[in-house]
Amino acid sequence: MTNTNVIKNKIIQVVKYFRILKRYQKFSRKEIETNEDIRGMVERYLYLLCQSVIDLADSFIAYKKFRQPVSSRESFDILFEEKIIAKQMKEELKNLVGFRNILAHEYTNVNYDIVFEVLQNKIDDTKKFINKINKYITIWI
Repeated sequence: MTNTNVIKNKIIQVVKYFRILKRYQKFSRKEIETNEDIRGMVERYLYLLCQSVIDLADSFIAYKKFRQPVSSRESFDILFEEKIIAKQMKEELKNLVGFRNILAHEYTNVNYDIVFEVLQNKIDDTKKFINKINKYITIWI
């Protein structure tokens, strides 16, 4: 069983990785792709951010005793069904699951246009998500 402390710890992880990634937004797409150190850090922290968001969703679902997802993407369908997140947020977060899968399993096929786009424009979706979840946790404590 998940309690609010587990959820709060997941939120702390998401915020941590979000803040780290914000520091990498100053780099160009070319720098990210060509500099091994920068590339490795960006990829790793994007992976950790995405995974932490998935873990947060799953923990929240367990806490609320919603139906259990059979996939990471389904977690966000459930949160949409339960009116926790809007349809657009659901789609954005499901896209992050797919992006996480690419980072985890397709090392040689990473598209740095997509990496750069996620870094510059999509990580803010994770902050919006934790604000949504935090709103519910604050209410229920």
